[in-house]
Amino acid sequence: MFLVVFTRIKTCLADCENLQDSCPAVPPKKQTIFINGLPCKNPGNITAQDFKTSELSEAGSTDNIFCSSMNIVSASEFPGLNTLGLSIGRGDIDEDGLIAPHYHPRATEMIFVTKGELVVGFVDTKNQIFQKFICAGDVFVFPKGLFHFILNRGFEDATFFSVFNSQNPGLGSFTAATPFDNTVESLEKLKRRLISLSASETHNFKDLTLSGMENIYI
Repeated sequence: MFLVVFTRIKTCLADCENLQDSCPAVPPKKQTIFINGLPCKNPGNITAQDFKTSELSEAGSTDNIFCSSMNIVSASEFPGLNTLGLSIGRGDIDEDGLIAPHYHPRATEMIFVTKGELVVGFVDTKNQIFQKFICAGDVFVFPKGLFHFILNRGFEDATFFSVFNSQNPGLGSFTAATPFDNTVESLEKLKRRLISLSASETHNFKDLTLSGMENIYI
């Protein structure tokens, strides 16, 4: 009796693993049932093209107030990622541009810089800020669910690529959660604040809390 119960408990607690080699997604527009993920294509219709994408081959438009772009490609656009627990992304930032503080509720993000020089940082749940100056060839990781930012402090445009350990990372916007009015003045205040934090090399900034993130503008 004990053995049966123990076996059932282990079965319930086991991680769910793929039951086949791959499961390229059916395009969401053709989806007829809704599950926690995307349904698989008919195995007989799977091709090598399902495992290739050119979505990140071109730089995104930086014609916006932040002078930056971030393109995240998930299983919806890249069928071969379905069930693998991965998404990928590309960021392009003009000189003095910014990817504003944001977080991904379902994924850790790891970035690899291919061009330029960046200041990157995140704030943990103890209100400590961890930031670093990185350049081409460097890798930096943003833990799951923590606010992070990427600022171009070099003298040229910058490019980086991201990997997320979820096929649907999600996005929580800093600017949506604070009284950011999308003006040049507000953006410059934000960048000056981030630059001052980076220059100080501090690892304990008490005002940068999730409930009071607006203090970054002071």
